[in-house]
Amino acid sequence: MHDLAPGLLLGYHGCDEAVASRLVSGEGFRESQNDFDWLGHGIYFWEANPKRALDFAKEQLKRQSSTVSKPSLVGSVVSLGYCLDLTTKAGLDTVQSTYEQLRKTVEAAGESHKLPANHPDLLRRYLDCAVINHLHKIREATEERPFDSVRGVFIEGKELYPSSGFHHKTHIQIAIRNPKCIKGVFRVRPKDID
Repeated sequence: MHDLAPGLLLGYHGCDEAVASRLVSGEGFRESQNDFDWLGHGIYFWEANPKRALDFAKEQLKRQSSTVSKPSLVGSVVSLGYCLDLTTKAGLDTVQSTYEQLRKTVEAAGESHKLPANHPDLLRRYLDCAVINHLHKIREATEERPFDSVRGVFIEGKELYPSSGFHHKTHIQIAIRNPKCIKGVFRVRPKDID
């Protein structure tokens, strides 16, 4: 949790071409509010990774419930503002203690069976989403400064080679909670995707 992040970052948002056109023309982003969002509810960006954002849109095309018919992406200039940064010890400690608080609350109510679980594939992170959203609710209830963003590193995909510590889809993801942190939206040049 800090305001220490460097000034502005480039984030990339994979989406349908029609959505990309609307975003570039000035329409605002819609916050994701799935109960499995990795970083809780927010507007999602791949940090400094346009190729992964486009790959994500292409992956969405293959899903039955997808709204993507023509994969595309936009780039955005974003500020993290006051960030719950899960690349830092302070951020990780905060989320861990929030989990413990949520677990104890659910157990005290005799409803430990209602504590969500992440799916084994870790693509649907019901527990992680619940914990981070719970932290936001606690901060709101106690009138603590709200987080403008949440940032995390995710190791995803197959190993690059046998016993590698590197994986094909490893990335840094950002969930912007305060739309004022999105400073601009732009089209990405094809040569910048590779």
